[in-house]
Amino acid sequence: MTEFDAEKFDEKYVHYFEELETAYSNAYQELHGQYDSEVLRGIDRQILSESEPVYEGDGTFSIRLPDDTAARAQSLPGDEATFDTVLSAFTDAIERELCRLFEFE
Repeated sequence: MTEFDAEKFDEKYVHYFEELETAYSNAYQELHGQYDSEVLRGIDRQILSESEPVYEGDGTFSIRLPDDTAARAQSLPGDEATFDTVLSAFTDAIERELCRLFEFE
């Protein structure tokens, strides 16, 4: 893997595009089979495709969701509780994957 540089993360899509794709893909695969595939796929395509990974410092990451996440969620299958559960699990998995890929664990 590429050595992590916090300053380069400001231009993450230039320096770390492959790692970001891998983190999102690994997180999806981790959750596949644990949650309804339509909900998982919908969140991946409707919400997380427009999300922004953020380096918080001290080896931690967060996922900034689109401002209109609630509106986007209305078009997805399932109820609000299911959406919230799957979205939370998905963003947590992405954050863990980013830590693992950049060797903060």
